[in-house]
Amino acid sequence: MTTRHKIDVEVGPRGSLELLSQREIEALTSTAHEGRLLELFRRCALAVLNTGNESDDVLAIFAEHADFSIDVARRTRGVKLIVRNAPAGAFVDGRMIEGIRQHLFALLRDLVYTGTEIADCDRFDLDSSEGITDAVFHILKHARALTPDVLPNLAVCWGGHSISRVEYDYTKDVGYQLGLRGFDICTGCGPGAMKGPMKGAAIGHAKQRLHAARYIGLSEPGIIAAEPPNPMVNQLVVLPDIEKRLEAFLRLGHAFVVFPGGVGTAEEILYLLGVLLDPRNARQPIPVVFTGPPESASYFRELDVFLRAALGDGIRQRYQIVVGDPAAVGRRVAEGVRKVRQQRRREGDAYFFNWLLRVPLEHQQPFAVDHDRVAALRLSRDLPPHELAVALRRAFSAIVTGNVKEHGIRMIQAHGPFELHGDARLVEALERLLRAFVDQGRMKLDGAAYEPCYRVVRN
Repeated sequence: MTTRHKIDVEVGPRGSLELLSQREIEALTSTAHEGRLLELFRRCALAVLNTGNESDDVLAIFAEHADFSIDVARRTRGVKLIVRNAPAGAFVDGRMIEGIRQHLFALLRDLVYTGTEIADCDRFDLDSSEGITDAVFHILKHARALTPDVLPNLAVCWGGHSISRVEYDYTKDVGYQLGLRGFDICTGCGPGAMKGPMKGAAIGHAKQRLHAARYIGLSEPGIIAAEPPNPMVNQLVVLPDIEKRLEAFLRLGHAFVVFPGGVGTAEEILYLLGVLLDPRNARQPIPVVFTGPPESASYFRELDVFLRAALGDGIRQRYQIVVGDPAAVGRRVAEGVRKVRQQRRREGDAYFFNWLLRVPLEHQQPFAVDHDRVAALRLSRDLPPHELAVALRRAFSAIVTGNVKEHGIRMIQAHGPFELHGDARLVEALERLLRAFVDQGRMKLDGAAYEPCYRVVRN
């Protein structure tokens, strides 16, 4: 398969996706809003059409397809997309692959809904915690990602897109064990540890004759270009920013399985643990399992050392580490989710959306990454653990931005690395973890020498 050949095509939804109103179509024309929404859709659509392309070099992808265009046709009877110079890998015999077609219209659905009904609507107070949670709920509801008649069965799987073959095969083995136990899978929708659990679960589901399994992928516009949806995803939801994406994971998920990864995985872990450390969430029985093959044992040792150094030894009560035993992971997740079900029933919380989880506003507010904001982060053990988790999560978010997001890469090219300032003990632990990520090749997919987009500074 090659992307050098390009295809022109017109495509429409196949009956299962929402139609757009004339107002929504207007928002996607080249003249509306100075073309901002259309350009965002174009860039994200190019990523979706690159599904299966094992590259996280965003600038190279955009450069190769600089002549790609996509427009929404104005038709009263429905929606049609006019695509020019699309990657040939998205087609078979001139027809767009059905999964990619569905992803493309899911992207259209979410970007338009967010741009017209969330951002420009007085209904949602995006300056309050409750308003942000309500917006996340309505985005998921509009995407039909909420299933009110199903018992708790959604396992969120996190991990890196740049992992070894041994680690990837292990994620499939764990997914298989989860599938045998009837768990649906939710990931960040990219390659590597985000695809493996879905592939494994599909086999487990087939053996159990489960025909309505969900493989949910949650993304956001800034990351989707570097991590296009993998072919296993059958429900794609694109949240407006990383913070709402992370909250969606926590509101949807009933258990969390974390595989080896890099800074993006560390960001997710710190978001989750920061929320669980909030005293208001002391009664939340959410199971969290870190797992990988024996070859990944050193990764989890380094991660455990860092989390204890940063957040205190008590943090160890919030996660389990299982090495080399996929069946044990499946059992522990199943045991944990039974407790989740009991707690939700006892307290009257919904199975499909964790309303009673308290997510502090500091976790929900978008962090606009730039050099000044990153340098101003307070990385100090003098902070309460749940507050320090917020600052550390933002630090890792900045590194993700500098590593794979187009605007972040351009910032680093123009102004040099981000500076992370912290007290000596915390900085030492942070440096050790980041060095381990680099040494283990967890920063980039292509295996090339990694040039850090950050510099750690002791206060």
